[in-house]
Amino acid sequence: MQIKQGEFAMGNLNLKKYFLSKNLKRDIPSSIVVFLVALPLCLGIALASGAPLFAGLLTGIIGGIVVGALSGSQLSVAGPAAGLTVIVLNGITKLGAYETFLLALVIAGVFQIILGLIKAGTIANYFPSSVIEGMLAAIGIILIMKQFPHAVGYDADFEGDEGFSQADEHNTFSGITRAFARINYGAVIIAVVSLAFMIYWPKFKKLAVVPAPLLVVVAGIVLSLAFSGTSLALLDKQFVRIPLVHSSAEFFGLFKSPDFGQIGNKQVWITAITIAIVASLETLLSLEAVDKIDPIKRVSPTNRELLAQGVGNIISGMLGGLPMTAVIVRSSANVNAGARTKMSAVIHGLLLLVALLAIPSLINHIPLSCLAAILLMTGYKLARVGLFKHMWHQGLNQFIPFVVTIAAVVMTDLLIGVGIGMLVGVFYILRTNLRNPYFYRIEKNGSKEVIKLKLAEEVSFLNKAAIQVTLTSLPQGSEVLIDGSNSRYIDPDVLEIIHNYKHNAYTKGIIVQLKDVKEKYDVPPLKELIYNPI
Repeated sequence: MQIKQGEFAMGNLNLKKYFLSKNLKRDIPSSIVVFLVALPLCLGIALASGAPLFAGLLTGIIGGIVVGALSGSQLSVAGPAAGLTVIVLNGITKLGAYETFLLALVIAGVFQIILGLIKAGTIANYFPSSVIEGMLAAIGIILIMKQFPHAVGYDADFEGDEGFSQADEHNTFSGITRAFARINYGAVIIAVVSLAFMIYWPKFKKLAVVPAPLLVVVAGIVLSLAFSGTSLALLDKQFVRIPLVHSSAEFFGLFKSPDFGQIGNKQVWITAITIAIVASLETLLSLEAVDKIDPIKRVSPTNRELLAQGVGNIISGMLGGLPMTAVIVRSSANVNAGARTKMSAVIHGLLLLVALLAIPSLINHIPLSCLAAILLMTGYKLARVGLFKHMWHQGLNQFIPFVVTIAAVVMTDLLIGVGIGMLVGVFYILRTNLRNPYFYRIEKNGSKEVIKLKLAEEVSFLNKAAIQVTLTSLPQGSEVLIDGSNSRYIDPDVLEIIHNYKHNAYTKGIIVQLKDVKEKYDVPPLKELIYNPI
């Protein structure tokens, strides 16, 4: 793809494309979907974090408008993250005041900016593809299992929870079994009708200009009103609940400021560092995952994302919000809804602001069960059967880390599960790498056989053991040619093994010749590996 004049490779300065009708006709409907998904998640995560409900909405608004505008990613959506709820709850408890926690959040944002400036985002390049695919499938399975109780009217666990162990002292599996015993048939009917709209409405191409999730919400409100006063009536807790603001003074009274007087508090700095590290890791993981499912296969600038998230967290801390990350649930809903540019994320933030200021009463009539149906469809698309077939055909070295990541994420949480998957993935990478340091073949040299070892282009320390085993197992009286003509770099430890072997081989009657194997190889500076147009 050619880069237009005056446009960066990532399209950072080409503002015109964000307002093209061909993009807006996809981004606006997608923003509505993301808004409907984000609304209950913002509230649920704030509730689970022990923070004001307004803080969750404020974080979603800042994540959409500010981070969405600054980010180099076209499809990721930032907001409060379920993976940080325990850290936030413990932080508020230990620090003793929400205002002190906000100071920690501001400092965490500064740390994230520093991480972006020192290029720490490049760590995302080392996440194995099989692990990222496993994380996506696991999120899909979690969405299905976690949203099922909400779909049938059992709302004990907070919206947006992704952990296996729940705040209500149950877990994902027991939550499902308890839901079967507490079914609200009004919620079930709304969920079934909503799923029908999500599945069949897009098949009517001429009507699909109206997004199916919007119809789902309208149908949910209408049905809930129709069920009112009957045995199918929904309870108050089965609806979205956003704070009602009756005046500008009341609105501005919801904001809180950090307590800078606690800057010397050691616990503030510990909390800030914890938030910065966990939020940055979740963001980078989500960014990699979103790039995987981007239909256009764009590559998001990771360091710029850390800068954007840092700015977002500083603003969130200054105004009274929660820590934010790029969130895979919202981002995948954005991709599945057909978004093309970051305008979808920005508009979703504006919609959250409008919902809070202008139509909170209407929003509070939306049943959680119809929103659960939207997330159930998102989960199904992430954990589709075709993905499992695809990973199986990639071979066991891809399929096993993929499955282990799924199981680990579902049974623990996102970061722990991905960490376990990374260990398995790295094991298979090392296993493959160890087996590919050279090409081995036997050639004829007159009447004699010559064992030729042609070294690979890159021979790293990881190849040391394989080469050592091969050389020591060669039969006595052999003639060996070690060919380094294709090698751009050979690790010093491997060179030492080769030269030591040549020096001692005569004791076994082995003749060793070295071809184009240097005494020393220098690693080229990183700047020489980066394309620099003249």
